[in-house]
Amino acid sequence: MSARGLLIAAPRSGSGKTTITLGLQRALRRRGLSVRGLKCGPDYIDPAFHAAATGAPSANLDSQSMSDALLGGIATSAAAEADIIVAEGSMGLFDGVPGPEGHTGASADIAALLGWPVVLVIDVSGQAQSAGAVALGCRHYDPRITIAGVILNKVASERHRRLAAAGMERIGLPVLGALPREASLILPERHLGLVQAGETADLHNRLDALADAVAAAVDLDAVIATATATHLPAPAAMTIALPAPGRRVAIARDAAFSFVYPHVEAGWRALGTALVPFSPLADEPPPSDCDACWLPGGYPELHAGRLAAAQRFLTSLRAFATTRPVHGECGGYMVLGRTLVDADGTAHAMAGLLSVETSFARRRMNLGYRRAVLEADGPLGPAGGTLNGHEFHYASVISPGEDPPFAMVSDPHGSAPAPAGSRRGLISGSFFHAIARRDGA
Repeated sequence: MSARGLLIAAPRSGSGKTTITLGLQRALRRRGLSVRGLKCGPDYIDPAFHAAATGAPSANLDSQSMSDALLGGIATSAAAEADIIVAEGSMGLFDGVPGPEGHTGASADIAALLGWPVVLVIDVSGQAQSAGAVALGCRHYDPRITIAGVILNKVASERHRRLAAAGMERIGLPVLGALPREASLILPERHLGLVQAGETADLHNRLDALADAVAAAVDLDAVIATATATHLPAPAAMTIALPAPGRRVAIARDAAFSFVYPHVEAGWRALGTALVPFSPLADEPPPSDCDACWLPGGYPELHAGRLAAAQRFLTSLRAFATTRPVHGECGGYMVLGRTLVDADGTAHAMAGLLSVETSFARRRMNLGYRRAVLEADGPLGPAGGTLNGHEFHYASVISPGEDPPFAMVSDPHGSAPAPAGSRRGLISGSFFHAIARRDGA
């Protein structure tokens, strides 16, 4: 029997759905329920917060980059281990990119596929009854989904709450709770979103405070009652998102390297791959008994000086790359290059395994879904293989160097394929975060 589930979503970003989701997850866990969190879209930070709030793994559900089979496999795994799934949307409920119905990247796609009702978080600051019109529009915009109720956020006073609730009463949507405007409920942020869970000071105290606030302001029994059985499009066989880069993979894991999608690691482990962590910031070498090395994304630009000084790590990485594949995603790609310029404009020598030079001093946001066609055989598949993924960074390439591209990359908006990333021998990298193979995902 699968767990019941619901989706916490909002009409727009910045409405408070992450803090309310975390508060609900923690509050329900404190009631003795086994809770699992899932995150719609390609966000690689929020699942770690879900895991901290629930005490159980979280993962991503991305309708743009994943097939129904892969989405069903991830949801099946979560539902098998939980009493309730409290999933979190991304951006606005219906925000996505051009694509077939059900595969636009919108959170509504996930609610429709898995049969989850939506609890809508509405930031009512600067409005009152008009919030009812917003909720009404969400209720009727997409007939595939059901809006089960609303949680009012950033309520200024009891009078304000009554007025906003009157708007919901007019359209027949139940108000499941109302949270006051409270700065202490805001989690710290940096340029790619929330400060990572592992770096957030007093994380569990903060989560307990969120749970206290949500439990005091939200009818938890009513929220539980909205959840419905999860409709699982069960795959015929286990669907693996990406090929494993080796049988024993050295994976960098510390404050500079932390952006790995949980479903990717779970798929590799299902194939029998051992993931062996090491810390470049601690000047640790990639373990010599591994047959591949993976440098994930993260925040190397914040630690460039320490990485440049980690000569044991850099020397060992260069030696490793002479005989075994090394791949870097986003931040990992920057560290494989010749030079990384930090925010202050100081240039730091990196591994030099690729000739690219990058800069965080010249900040420019790069964001969006990508489709990559591999230019050569490598750890992510054969030449011509197609990967779905995402790009989100503020760093700029100040010199691409002389290496051939890792892939030809396009976006869902009709852009012409363009060369991206770099490769040289057994080394490869790009700013592209791979989510799934196109054929199996």
